[in-house]
Amino acid sequence: MNLQLTGHHIEITAAIREYVVAKLARVNRHFDHVIDVNVIMTVEKLDQKIEANVHLSGKDIHVRANHGDMYAAIDGLIDKLDRQILKHKERFQPRHPEGIKRIRPA
Repeated sequence: MNLQLTGHHIEITAAIREYVVAKLARVNRHFDHVIDVNVIMTVEKLDQKIEANVHLSGKDIHVRANHGDMYAAIDGLIDKLDRQILKHKERFQPRHPEGIKRIRPA
């Protein structure tokens, strides 16, 4: 997974980078076909905004979150991203287990 962090009007410190990487490990644990992630952090007056573009095989997911605190915004973003990735993962899971054969009534 390639990770690109960008900051608008904010300096990306080592602590913020480690926090984002640790939180994205949760997403990568659920779905390991993540190709790359672009994270953009923006500060506008008292509002901290964060958005992520996640490139999966066959789909791109875009998520935004904002909060007064950057760490809370990151938590909100990861929660939204996790829900969308699990939804994407469920879409491609087989509905019937392979060991069970369906018997059709005659």
